[in-house]
Amino acid sequence: MTEGAVSRPVRVLLADDQPLLRTGFRMVLGAEDDLDVVGEAGDGAEAVELARRLLPDVVLMDVRMPRLDGVAATRAIVSARLPVRVLVLTTFAQDEHVIGALRAGAGGFLTKDVPAEDLVAAIRTVAAGGAVMSPRVLRRLLDRFAQVLPDPAAAPARALEPLTDREREVLTHMARGLSNAEIARVLSVSETTVKTHVGHVLTKLRLRDRVQAVVLAYETGLVRPGG
Repeated sequence: MTEGAVSRPVRVLLADDQPLLRTGFRMVLGAEDDLDVVGEAGDGAEAVELARRLLPDVVLMDVRMPRLDGVAATRAIVSARLPVRVLVLTTFAQDEHVIGALRAGAGGFLTKDVPAEDLVAAIRTVAAGGAVMSPRVLRRLLDRFAQVLPDPAAAPARALEPLTDREREVLTHMARGLSNAEIARVLSVSETTVKTHVGHVLTKLRLRDRVQAVVLAYETGLVRPGG
């Protein structure tokens, strides 16, 4: 970026049938200079309509809404090939909602008890084309569906050979659902150092995002469900 250049704020559409929650989200996001709430929708059908008209960068999408639920609204937005990413946010971390949202094309899935700073970071990540999922939800989802993952023998541990011992350790903690901050505390290093290790893991293993890294950790037997 050249000196003096200013990137535009990430434009966010709020979709939730509870006005008080929308107000809370607006306050949290409004405190960030690089985030701009451009509209609010009280149901899924309105969310799709506003997504088409406003073309926000990210829709913060509730799952349980009248007229059209969040999964169906996400599917409609993605199917329309709009330049809009969807971050699903819900009170209910039920597996069928996770699967439905991901299959519909959502860029992330978080529960509403996520800390404000993590929500803000997730919006930025999804807007940049990345994928985000609550570590707690991801761990439970992988544990439940471990039986359909490939047998570790089919994905030999040599897939992880490019990693250093420290990078394997970081990947193990990622697969166990720890955030970067939590991994930093466990390893007694800075969060910046952990972010660097995570970046090396993704690059060396040619993975798109953190979700793929966690799945690979299970596939290769680095981490076992429930372990």
